[in-house]
Amino acid sequence: MAITTNAICNTFKKELLQGKHDFDTSSDTYKLAMYTSAATLGASTENYATTNEVSSSGYTAGGSALVNQGVKVSSAIAITNFANLSFTAVTLSAQGALIYNTTTDGGTGTTDAVCVLDFGGVKTATAGTFTIQFPAFTTSAAILRIA
Repeated sequence: MAITTNAICNTFKKELLQGKHDFDTSSDTYKLAMYTSAATLGASTENYATTNEVSSSGYTAGGSALVNQGVKVSSAIAITNFANLSFTAVTLSAQGALIYNTTTDGGTGTTDAVCVLDFGGVKTATAGTFTIQFPAFTTSAAILRIA
């Protein structure tokens, strides 16, 4: 199996109701890790893992921290989004990515999966910049939307 679709992780839905994720303040840190076409990621993904993560000088295992654009509600839709993320001076091929929360939970760090991003095919960078471009911070486009 592979990364076949964009998905909100099932455990993330449960953890939202448990109050484990905070997108409104800088108290939680979210990261984005990229994966090869051999990765198996989807709605059932529960945590970040290194299996089939991309490898490149310039890319660190675990990916990079995301900059959250906050939370807002408009037309009865709650949204959050992230700023674009670039990996510079990398040579890599990636099929998708995982956004996950690294914030300490009860004294131990977490790797709680939030969502899976499918790039729609293998994307590459050769001795260059690989940019994850997030959609607009609007109710019809933001990366995480609750209606």
